[in-house]
Amino acid sequence: MKPRYFFTSLTRISDLPEVPFSVEPLSRREWETGDYVVGEAASPPNRLSRIELSSGRMVEVVEGDLIVGAFGVRYATLETVGGWQGIGHDRLMEALTGAGLFGKATSRSALLPSLLSLAYKGHVLIGERKATMRDYVPDVPVREFALPVVLLVGTSMSAGKTTSAKVIVRLLREAGLTIVGAKLTGAGRYRDILSMQDAGAEHIFDFVDAGLPSTVVPEKGYRKVLRHLLSRIAAADADVLVAEVGASPLEPYNGAAAIEEIGPNVRCTVLSASDPYAVTGVTSAFGNRPDLVTGLATSTSAGIELVEKLSGIKALNVLDRNSLPKLKAILKDTLGL
Repeated sequence: MKPRYFFTSLTRISDLPEVPFSVEPLSRREWETGDYVVGEAASPPNRLSRIELSSGRMVEVVEGDLIVGAFGVRYATLETVGGWQGIGHDRLMEALTGAGLFGKATSRSALLPSLLSLAYKGHVLIGERKATMRDYVPDVPVREFALPVVLLVGTSMSAGKTTSAKVIVRLLREAGLTIVGAKLTGAGRYRDILSMQDAGAEHIFDFVDAGLPSTVVPEKGYRKVLRHLLSRIAAADADVLVAEVGASPLEPYNGAAAIEEIGPNVRCTVLSASDPYAVTGVTSAFGNRPDLVTGLATSTSAGIELVEKLSGIKALNVLDRNSLPKLKAILKDTLGL
């Protein structure tokens, strides 16, 4: 009987669900970031055994299920650190994200349950050639990137960037603009850019579209990938780019490189902060003063007052409808609407 595979969201740029392929173990010297591989679930279900399919839908897998993902590296401050390079002779690995980023965890928050354990079954082969994410990146002409950018950065992961992005996209859509929503750095999850689409972005992109499972890669290679992605974004018929830089610019996801590449086009910078004191830490360390602070640090009036006292930067709780006129005014002023 033909095996049944679960195709994670890192495969969404491919046609693997529609084409015949084989699965064969390859020697270690042939392994690379972005290789499509198959893992067999090897641990009992828990809340981290849910994987994100290529449609963005979440599904729970059980022991024995075969899952198609990709080798990559994650460096999350609050959750998990690891990569495919750490996989040992037993060839056991974990799903480092629900999107199918496979590797060996080397550090994990004690607050998390065990990750989904996987046994490496082999690489995905089309004919006799291994399938990689890069194989499915289309060639596009180089285009000048000239869109104005609303840039969302954070003091850490899970600070509220995507929530702020959704509110901003909605307001810009209500103003009659055509929006591209994009995530330029991070570890691949489809849900973040899908949520921007749900909020009204006509076009969505992320680094997965350019062939990366995460942006923990050498900076030179990342810049090449980003320029390809910006050419694709430039080809979209849009008025403004709302761009999220995953994690914080100081982490090894190449956030600083992304900001440098799009810097001349940034009209408004929004910093989502997990804590009021983190605002001053990131702004002083990175040397980039945002136009606005949002995120968990602004959940209450006490947090807003402390952010503004410590940093002198305007802070808003974007989930409070009473703050939306002020946010609209900031967007109008910075974007020249």
